[in-house]
Amino acid sequence: MQTKNNLFQKYYPFWNKLSESEKEQFKTYSGTKTFKKGENINRTDECAGFVLIKSGQIRIYIVSEEGREVTLYRLSEGNICIFTAQCVLDSISFDVIVEAEQDTELMILSPGRFHAVSEKNIFVKCFGYELATKRLSDAMWTLQQVLFMRADKRLALLLCEEMRKSRCDEIKLTHEQIAKYMGSAREVVSRLLKYFSDEEIVKLSRGTVKIIDREKLMEIAG
Repeated sequence: MQTKNNLFQKYYPFWNKLSESEKEQFKTYSGTKTFKKGENINRTDECAGFVLIKSGQIRIYIVSEEGREVTLYRLSEGNICIFTAQCVLDSISFDVIVEAEQDTELMILSPGRFHAVSEKNIFVKCFGYELATKRLSDAMWTLQQVLFMRADKRLALLLCEEMRKSRCDEIKLTHEQIAKYMGSAREVVSRLLKYFSDEEIVKLSRGTVKIIDREKLMEIAG
């Protein structure tokens, strides 16, 4: 089992730039918390803290007034979620929902302590803003896809990305999950997957999409 020190050394690039006192604050004010699949990690009116994913996967998404979910991005083991601690970044205001996609274990640093250290240590402060900028860029790319990209291309991009991450031609996702990730309606996804199946690009079975023609899929993805 990895100790806090080992985790922080491995995943916090600024760790060696902290004083011994600052390192102790991070260790003292960090704690492990587990979340069941489907459980919300934060609410828009709360500041959960500075989150390091020890195991599992989380989904960061927004919800429209009509109740439509748009997945901005997903994070897995070793990644850090800055938007659960957005209250410590004075110029960032970005209301999102963070949900455990699997049973997930997090190392959570108190937002007040992160803020206190970042105000005194420029390396921590810069890391926070650099990470927020990267996540905002990910979110903007997703929104750009939803607003301006054809649905078939978005689906092809998603399937290619899932294939890359899993290193497998069989993607274990339901039509409902794919719709959430794409920010689309389930009916649209089902229709597109049927088209892909008719074109012999994929083979469909319950809860699984198997890629059978990578070349065609990547051609649609552009």
